[in-house]
Amino acid sequence: MNIALVSKCHRLIEAYKSGQLGQIVMPEDSHPDFNSNELRISYFTLPMALNYQRDSYKLWQAALATYNDPDTHDVFKFNTLNLRTKLLKYKLALQPNKHIDTWNRIQHTIYTNFGSFENMLINCKFDFLKLRDLVQIQYKSGFPYLSGPKIFNYWSFILITYGGVNLKNRQFIDIAPDTHITKCSIILGVIKESEAENKILISRKWRELLEGSGIDPIDMHSPLWFWSRNGFIFSP
Repeated sequence: MNIALVSKCHRLIEAYKSGQLGQIVMPEDSHPDFNSNELRISYFTLPMALNYQRDSYKLWQAALATYNDPDTHDVFKFNTLNLRTKLLKYKLALQPNKHIDTWNRIQHTIYTNFGSFENMLINCKFDFLKLRDLVQIQYKSGFPYLSGPKIFNYWSFILITYGGVNLKNRQFIDIAPDTHITKCSIILGVIKESEAENKILISRKWRELLEGSGIDPIDMHSPLWFWSRNGFIFSP
């Protein structure tokens, strides 16, 4: 174990908790009040599948506007009429064909095979490892983009943090190496700059670094994300 580097990780976590990293409002923090667990899980699942190469804050603002509008609220339920028009209204979907198809396919997979998002999680016994097998292997084609390793791990983190889902085996959730996590990985020396494009390697290096440290890899996501986004104003 790299004790010095792990110590920096502990300090970054404490700095995040104490507000020393600057602004720490996550994109997902802007969300509605939910009147059912099913809607909550749907809300934190379907937009996630559209979160590719776009501003996460604008994505979740669009999701919130879509949810709060009575004319578009039902996109988070199955068999919505005029899905394309409703997803485009607040630019929740930016690609009128691909994004609509992604949303529709995931909903169809869920409701055809499980009946609801909640039933899918019950089927997995609320176990991250079983959920990973279901989404990334058994029904991979039915979860476009969401089944990718980076977004799947981040989605699992969001389900726990915002979705009210208590997933077992959370210690196996890998860090999701987006632009901010990758920058931090280079600065801290977890990877070399030449390895920045290898996202699987980045996740593996973080897992190896944190093994036996008492820190789960996904616990580093928010501290690193804000450390980078706010310009590295804190020195660990």
